[in-house]
Amino acid sequence: MRGLRDPGRPGGFAVGTALTALAAVGLLASGCSTGGTGTRDEGAAVTSPVERGAATPTAPASAPAKTVNAVALLRKDPLVSPRIKADLRPCGEGTYPVDTSYGNLTGGTAPDLVVNVMTCADSVGVGTYVYRERNEEYQNVFAAEEPAVYATIDRGELVVTQQVYAKGDPLSFPSGEDVVTYSWADTKFSERYRVRNDYSRAAGGDGSSVTEHAPSDN
Repeated sequence: MRGLRDPGRPGGFAVGTALTALAAVGLLASGCSTGGTGTRDEGAAVTSPVERGAATPTAPASAPAKTVNAVALLRKDPLVSPRIKADLRPCGEGTYPVDTSYGNLTGGTAPDLVVNVMTCADSVGVGTYVYRERNEEYQNVFAAEEPAVYATIDRGELVVTQQVYAKGDPLSFPSGEDVVTYSWADTKFSERYRVRNDYSRAAGGDGSSVTEHAPSDN
C-alpha cells in the first residue's frame, strides 16, 4: 500500500490499484464459496423445487377403472329389454356370457364401460351397451340389441360390428357384416364411418369384399 502514498514513485499508483482489485476479487470468491448470500445462492433460487414440481394437467379418464358388476347393472337398467334380461343366466359354474371393457369414450373424468351380452351356446352377441359414469352412477348412453352385435373401444372411439344375415343364412355363416364407428359429440354418440363387408360364397375366393361408406351426417 506504500505506492498509494508516494506520488513521485513511477507506477506506484497503478500497483496499488492492482492490489486493491485483486483483494476485491478474493473477497468476491470467498463470498461465493460460503453459505452466505452470494451470487451462487441467488442462482439456486431460479431452479427452485417449487418450479420443477409444478402440477401437470391430468388427461381425461386417467383414473384407474373400478370393477363394475355388469350383470347387476344390466338387470336394473330400464333401457335393457326384458328379452336380454331373461337371457342373463350363468352358462356354467356361475360364469355369465358378458364381456366388459373400460376406456375413455365420452371424455369424462372416469373410464366408460362397454358391456357385450352373448349367448352361451355359440357366443353370438345379442346386445351391446355403453355406460358413462356420472355422480358415481352409470348412465346408459348407447344400446344396440340386434343378433350378432359386438362393440369394442378403438383409440377413443366406439366400434360396433354387426353380422348381416340374408334369408336362409345359418347362424355360423352370415352374408356379411357392418362395422360402424361412433364418436362422442355433445351428449350422444354419432355415426362417423361405416364399412360393409360382404362375404363371398365362391369356393376358393378370399371370403369377402369390402364396401366403404362416407361419414354419416346423423
